[in-house]
Amino acid sequence: MLMENIRFQRDNQKVQTPEDILNANCLIFPGVGAFAAAMDVLNKKGMAEALCTYIENDRPFLGICLGLQLLFESSEENGPVRGLGLIPGVVGRFDSTNGFRVPHIGWNALHTVKDSEILDDIGKRHVYFVHSYRAMPSNDNKEWVSSTCNYGDNFIASVRRGNVHAVQFHPEKSGDVGLSILRRFLYPKSSTTKKPGEGRASKLAKRVIACLDVRTNDKGDLVVTKGDQYDVRENTGENEVRNLGKPVELAGQYYIDGADEVSFLNITGFRDFPLGDLPMLEVLRYTSENVFVPLTVGGGIRDFTDANGRYYSSLEVASEYFRSGADKISIGSDAVYAAEEYIRTGVKTGKTSLEQISRVYGNQAVVVSIDPRRVYINAPDDVEFKAVRVTNPGPNGEEYAWYQCTVNGGREGRPIGAYELAKAVEELGAGEILLNCIDCDGQGKGFDIDLIKLISDAVSIPVIASSGAGVVEHFSEVFKKTNASAALAAGIFHRKEVPIQSVKEHLLETGIEVRM
Repeated sequence: MLMENIRFQRDNQKVQTPEDILNANCLIFPGVGAFAAAMDVLNKKGMAEALCTYIENDRPFLGICLGLQLLFESSEENGPVRGLGLIPGVVGRFDSTNGFRVPHIGWNALHTVKDSEILDDIGKRHVYFVHSYRAMPSNDNKEWVSSTCNYGDNFIASVRRGNVHAVQFHPEKSGDVGLSILRRFLYPKSSTTKKPGEGRASKLAKRVIACLDVRTNDKGDLVVTKGDQYDVRENTGENEVRNLGKPVELAGQYYIDGADEVSFLNITGFRDFPLGDLPMLEVLRYTSENVFVPLTVGGGIRDFTDANGRYYSSLEVASEYFRSGADKISIGSDAVYAAEEYIRTGVKTGKTSLEQISRVYGNQAVVVSIDPRRVYINAPDDVEFKAVRVTNPGPNGEEYAWYQCTVNGGREGRPIGAYELAKAVEELGAGEILLNCIDCDGQGKGFDIDLIKLISDAVSIPVIASSGAGVVEHFSEVFKKTNASAALAAGIFHRKEVPIQSVKEHLLETGIEVRM
């Protein structure tokens, strides 16, 4: 749900005025983004006072994520910034100095501290969080707190007083568990609530993500394809790029199969204007209607001027994706150029796509996709970039390698290493890194453990391991040997060589927590 277009629900209608709030029978207040910008919208539209009146009168209300945080007195995010002041407490940032990665992204467990009604069906099941700021329980707000979650500290996961509810997690992205919460809120007297099965959630789970490489075929339709080592050409012969079906149907199947997230990568996005990419927007709209886990989309998110001379900022481009159902956007080439400039000047201009989007939507909504290629060297001081001793020597016995970043779908190498890029984009506002490896892509021989360990040890934001998975053991290996928060695969899931459920069952057997 877009931050700058905060919506309440009144009889399934978008609320436009303070009067609409006061006349509503039931309000759902979802929000993703920055606290200050949200309060600015509420105050400018005269909705803050109406919302306080509505809640103080104990009328049915459900706040989600930012919709919970705004109920508190203030936030430290770009602040201090005053909130609605209905619940005592200050919303502060997670502490990343204790080894916990910020943002808090993924499926975590709840600890219920009092009856909340809408949480009655959760049991020991995971729910989905994505946030950098949280409110802490205290003696002053304990009468509100209905559940907590542990991530370094016990923070407030949900509140309830009378008919007023709010949750820090996203029920609309928490699969069947989340849908049960929404049903209980919307139909509190219904006896037909579908209960999800029991679970074993105890902490933040490692995520298994399904990626769909999407391109436009000759008929103008979007299809899912998979080549090897970033080859997206429609070839014939040995290196043929395979058409694996339609993205909406595949995404729906991955949701059923248990994928924790679904990622769409428009691999021809850099060839066309993003806002003209109407099929991708339609894919997101249709997918979000039936897939209740997070959706990420990447490809072509950048500033551009169309054929009529109209300029679109990357923020406007990203907004189109968010409005169409994306929860996170992935930036590739544009982030490389921004990092190069930042490293060269040491100046944050605030004008890069990365900075603009993270400022409005929060860094948890911005993923940077890094596409490096391994370059073997004899000694670490042979290059100015961070190098590592590799597990498998190079073709001429080289014991070290650095990872050169690329742009334009791996076609062009840039004078920046993956380590340097990762550190820079974290400072510029990235909330997560999708770490690919061109050398491993499509090979099925495992993730590049040397690369993933290098980057996941270097940054404090979550890292998604990508490229190379071929068997279930590759997933347990990457989680045991690196600090990756998630692992992504494409081809093996598309071709049904390795079922998602088999991956999760294997991870459980090896002692790694996952959502089941």
